[in-house]
Amino acid sequence: MKAVAISEFGPPENLRVVELPTPVPGPGEILVRVEAAGVNRPDILQRLGHYPPPPGVSDLPGLEVAGTIASVGPDVERWHEGDTVCALVAGGGYAEYCIVPAPQALPLPRGLRPGEAAAIPETYFTVWTNLFQRGRLSEGESVLIHGGSSGIGTTAIQLARAFGATAYATAGSDAKCGACERLGAHAINYKRSDFVEVVQEATNGKGVDVVLDIIGGDYLQRNIDCLAMHGRLLQIGLLGSARAEVNLRPIMTKRLTITGSTLRTRTVEEKGAIARELEARVWPLLASRQIRPIIHQTLSFSDAPEAHRLLESGAAIGKVVLVP
Repeated sequence: MKAVAISEFGPPENLRVVELPTPVPGPGEILVRVEAAGVNRPDILQRLGHYPPPPGVSDLPGLEVAGTIASVGPDVERWHEGDTVCALVAGGGYAEYCIVPAPQALPLPRGLRPGEAAAIPETYFTVWTNLFQRGRLSEGESVLIHGGSSGIGTTAIQLARAFGATAYATAGSDAKCGACERLGAHAINYKRSDFVEVVQEATNGKGVDVVLDIIGGDYLQRNIDCLAMHGRLLQIGLLGSARAEVNLRPIMTKRLTITGSTLRTRTVEEKGAIARELEARVWPLLASRQIRPIIHQTLSFSDAPEAHRLLESGAAIGKVVLVP
């Protein structure tokens, strides 16, 4: 099979198209003939040598795929050869064939093509488990989403709005703010305005119930300042820094919760449970087009370096997708 491998850790040019043996599914696994694969920031971290795959997982990058099942391993009951699926994987997505743990696969939402569905799993799994499972975002509440025009951001805005929450989103340009607003968020250009001041003014000094943050670093204290009583801060990225100095007093006086998570190293059983919740709660919204994956550009496997450059530049609004 054709695949995109990391020849050595470093710049995007180190992504090379190679020929590899087609993998064989083991017990509880399916083999997907990949028609499209999503590109995500963890792929960039892996390319740089900062985010290795878990033991036993393919060292090819790629955390989400969509396509047709080519074969199934022993002990797989739900899926059959010829079924079309999208899936979250812990690695191996940049390839013509990808091994998928069966519980992590989902049927293509009705009406969506594989090129669209490949942009769903990584961001939707991440947003669902953080914003709704850990963050307990509820109807009538409010959320501040950093990086609102990113794949995570565009997903979080749509899901928050679909479940009855008010969404505020930060972005770094008028074009990106416009994209957030078209999805239903109150956009804040963080290069022009202090997002803490904007949030406090917009909420009459109350603050938001939830903050979803991909930045870290000096955003920590500012996020705390944005939160209302009993607010929840969800840390899911560290684009700024992993370290911060913080005043603990408002955490105590406002009875805040600060939590964080990563997805890649969670067990198949945990990811399968998230998949079943998504299928029950979110898939109908995708099928009815109440929400949709936002795709900035689709590129070929041979253009994988350009896909990484595009994501690293911050120019993309939504997701970048690769096709064989």
